[in-house]
Amino acid sequence: MDKVMKTTRDQCILSLIGAMLVVICVCIGVTMNLTTIYDENFDHMGIRTFCMFTVNSNILAALTMTLVVPYAVDGLRRHYYHVPIWVSRLVLSGATCVTLTFLVSLFILAPVKGFLLIFSGSRFFLHFVCPVLTFLVYCFCMTVQPISRADALAATIPVLIYAAVYYVMVVVIGEAHGGWNDFYGFATRIPVWIPMVLILPLTYGIASLIRFLHNGSHRRRIAHMAAYFQNRLAQTDIRELVRSMGRMYGGENKKGRNILIPVRVISMLSQYSEDKCPMEELCELFLKEYMQNTQQVKERDLWF
Repeated sequence: MDKVMKTTRDQCILSLIGAMLVVICVCIGVTMNLTTIYDENFDHMGIRTFCMFTVNSNILAALTMTLVVPYAVDGLRRHYYHVPIWVSRLVLSGATCVTLTFLVSLFILAPVKGFLLIFSGSRFFLHFVCPVLTFLVYCFCMTVQPISRADALAATIPVLIYAAVYYVMVVVIGEAHGGWNDFYGFATRIPVWIPMVLILPLTYGIASLIRFLHNGSHRRRIAHMAAYFQNRLAQTDIRELVRSMGRMYGGENKKGRNILIPVRVISMLSQYSEDKCPMEELCELFLKEYMQNTQQVKERDLWF
């Protein structure tokens, strides 16, 4: 089981480091914008920086990545990495938004304003580092469960909300009445219907690409683990293996934490073992050994 535990530990470490780097870099980038009162190339600095989709998308990515941290830490402690589906969906939304930011910066803003300008200063973090890190971590590290087409569609909601707010502030209210100026040029430089028709399909395409890569990584990891189990479990007493897992996990639970049964690993053991032992029986064996060994550790600690 060493290889399974190492794979889980590597996933936890990469997810933890990636999530923390995203949060730190977003804090640096947003702070740089807030403390910059004037920039001759960009109007929206200081408190007005929160009008920008770039800033809002990065903040969303940082907030969703923050939710990953406790699960990665818990996975390291319990040798079992699990991210709830609702967290995965939120991170997908953040990853979709910042990927849109990166692509717009790379293919639209940089050719017009210059690559050095678009990817320097705070924009180095908000246009490049944070989007790329979020994309990579979600597609290749946070792959503990697949996501659906409906999840990809729901990931476009933050962009839809921002587009609605932008339209109201720029077109309905207008800069003369306290709204925003058309800093993206979606209402004055081009017909307003063009971005309205193109942005959401583009966003859904980005979410679908992320889903494709994320699910592909998930399938490869599951297939790799399945092949490992099939080779390792040949002529192996599956019940004794689960008992040893229970003893190991129970021996580490010196603080009396809540019991977490590694259902995903046990289900693979049940599926790929030669004797096809029922998963319910394996879970009962694991729990029995876990409780017995936890009690023995506590009694030994009290004795010494």
